[in-house]
Amino acid sequence: MAVRPATDLLLAWNPVCMGLVEGIIGKIQLHTDLPLGLILIRQKALVGQLPGNHQVYKITKIAVIPLSDEEPQELELELCKKHHFGIDKPEKLAQSPDESKFLMKTLSQIKSNVSVPIKKKVKENKEKERLERRLLDELYKIFMDSDSFYYSMTYDLTNSVQRQGDAEKSSLPLWKQVDDRFFWNKHMIQDLIDLQVPEVDFWVIPIIQGFVQVEELVVNYNETSDEERSSPETPPKEVICVDDIHPRFTVALISRRSRHRAGMRYKRRGVDTDGHVANYVETEQLIHVHSHTLSFVQTRGSVPVFWSQVGYRYNPRPRIEKGQKDTMPYFAAHFEKQLKLYTKQVIINLVDQTGREKIIGDTFLKQVLLYNNPNLTYVSFDFHEHCRGMKFENVQILTDAISDIITDMKWAW
Repeated sequence: MAVRPATDLLLAWNPVCMGLVEGIIGKIQLHTDLPLGLILIRQKALVGQLPGNHQVYKITKIAVIPLSDEEPQELELELCKKHHFGIDKPEKLAQSPDESKFLMKTLSQIKSNVSVPIKKKVKENKEKERLERRLLDELYKIFMDSDSFYYSMTYDLTNSVQRQGDAEKSSLPLWKQVDDRFFWNKHMIQDLIDLQVPEVDFWVIPIIQGFVQVEELVVNYNETSDEERSSPETPPKEVICVDDIHPRFTVALISRRSRHRAGMRYKRRGVDTDGHVANYVETEQLIHVHSHTLSFVQTRGSVPVFWSQVGYRYNPRPRIEKGQKDTMPYFAAHFEKQLKLYTKQVIINLVDQTGREKIIGDTFLKQVLLYNNPNLTYVSFDFHEHCRGMKFENVQILTDAISDIITDMKWAW
């Protein structure tokens, strides 16, 4: 694939504008029998603005263009004002003189094309179309129903405030500054990255899978209580605009899911031979006021030992796949990466301390003791036992018990 200037479009034979898109996610092959498809951001929604006027968007709709000779189906893209005529249903492209050679098929080639009984071919095509439609529907649902894919053209959502602060000011494009763990569409857009030319920088948009919420709030420290306000002894105060006397806070929550060892719950568990754990997420809480930004980071992941849950029933029985000795190097590899990134870690083990999950918790604790690192603190909290019946307020039992550990935790300023 060679990158050519946009002006080369003028040399193309009868190009058709299909409409406007917000950006490219990358390519995907849904099934070995189906062509590759190019996934485009068809619609976005503004989530909020991070400090520095960085706008963050959620992907709400996608379009998929098959990378084949087939004409793409109706994409329902936003109309382009420059080429608005004929976009709704582009007329079939006129053939260039160069294409005429494809029409010069010999009689034997035509015969070979129809040698398969027509009925069988029609049936195969229908089955293929059904499969493609079903898989495409699932793909659309992933982006439209999950509220899980976010990006910014100017802010690095993959890196915490501290990592961004530690990095030297760089003139590199955004996608070259990202934390590789959270660059969700990296594999899908690898073909562009491999070109290693500056022209592709504009097209590579790093997308995270996870969650982003940004809120603005004002705290009025001097506000009187409802009782005082309704009391006849309290003289009425002159109404002052709160923004004039109280600071405006930006509060944000960013969760970024690792692209390594991702997979369905129950089907993907434990650690792999690279030290990556299943369904790993880094969550950052941000508070910005005046010119100050505070950031606190937590991570979660599957218990970093070799274990699985086999079967399709709800919550299958866990089983340990490797012994203590075989697990040790990969457990160590996982936490060496963690401690290099975060310096100290407090493990909160939330698995059940009795019943079928006990084996996982016991194996975890043994590995922590064998690893024996002073920068690792281990705390066990039987979440289901304490919070049974939606009593999530009982997490207070945990936070009270480790209040000294919490006080000792650091954050970025």
